[in-house]
Amino acid sequence: MHIIRPAIWDYAWGSGTEIQEIVGRDDPRIAEAWFGAHPLAPSPGLDGRPLDQVVADDPRGTLGEGTARRFGAMLPYLLKLIAADGALSLQVHPRLDAARAGFAAEEAAGIPRDGAVRNYRDPNHKPELVYALTRFEAMCGFRTPRRAAEVLSGLGTALSDELSATLRDEPSATGVRDVFTRLVSADLAPSPHEVAQVVEACRLRLESGSPSPRADRTVVLLAAQFPGDPGVVTSLLLNPVTLRPGEALFIPAGGVHSYLHGLAVEVMASSDNVLRAGLTNKHVDVAEMLRNVDYVAAPPIRIAPEAFHQATRVYYAPVDDFELSVTDVPGDGLVRRLPGLGPRVVLCLDGSVVLEAGGQMVTLPRGQAVFVADADGPATVGGTGTVVQAAVP
Repeated sequence: MHIIRPAIWDYAWGSGTEIQEIVGRDDPRIAEAWFGAHPLAPSPGLDGRPLDQVVADDPRGTLGEGTARRFGAMLPYLLKLIAADGALSLQVHPRLDAARAGFAAEEAAGIPRDGAVRNYRDPNHKPELVYALTRFEAMCGFRTPRRAAEVLSGLGTALSDELSATLRDEPSATGVRDVFTRLVSADLAPSPHEVAQVVEACRLRLESGSPSPRADRTVVLLAAQFPGDPGVVTSLLLNPVTLRPGEALFIPAGGVHSYLHGLAVEVMASSDNVLRAGLTNKHVDVAEMLRNVDYVAAPPIRIAPEAFHQATRVYYAPVDDFELSVTDVPGDGLVRRLPGLGPRVVLCLDGSVVLEAGGQMVTLPRGQAVFVADADGPATVGGTGTVVQAAVP
């Protein structure tokens, strides 16, 4: 086993308290804490070796023969804590073929992998699963064209009337594509004044008893953070999502989304590829984003857990790269076996637990994580607390 520390990111939308309280740091702002082996920010190890080096030194011992054969000499997932005090960018993650092609093209162009204008920092896709630790607000995927038209109707602005008419005339993925493109493309996007008109209409509708109060509140909220940004209006096209603690949401590659507020655990394919169209101060590449969007309307994909045993819930995402389990240890003196084999990252979210694997025993207080290699075999946990585990299915 290999005790690891998180790699910390302080993006502008991050929290001043949430992750700090878990990992025991006093940073003024933390947006994400990474527990993984992504080459951009591998987790430092207690012995001085970053996790990507640990994997590279012994791929078959750390990953196992099956995982190494499927994914090569890389840990296929990345585990994170994410804490949003403000909205994240309006974004999409690429599919695997697009990520490989985009990465190769940017490598050939000589764009630094950590450069501000880089789209593809690695050749991997980035489907992800979000497990809420607090109430977690998000937008994910397109509403049906008919419902989006209903939300837009009655606002009485030229822009909202135009968008609603387009969706009513073409109530299909084509209509959604046309409206989304109209809003975010540089040569078609509405002016800040047109955006402000929609925002004011939503505010007035909200005050008078809106038929779509949540959509209107989101517009007003986003406008306060990103005044004049067309992404504010785009929120009216997207499904609202609220996760209660313990609920999980899956974001497939190609799914347009934005997280608005809350603390969560994320597990995803090991990638940092994000294509943005708005609601951000980071690099925006609308044309590349549009090439990767899935325009088919669909409800958010909520993942229901399956019981491994009485103490453990497993969230199986519809991908080969990762799964997430949550184990509660009640302090009754018994030990529980954690699910799975292969390479695992175990993070203590609460309390203090004792993890045993491969003849070793480590104590994990809140915020501490350990990498369990395939060669370590089965793992058990005792003590009192809650742990999350990322693993390969």
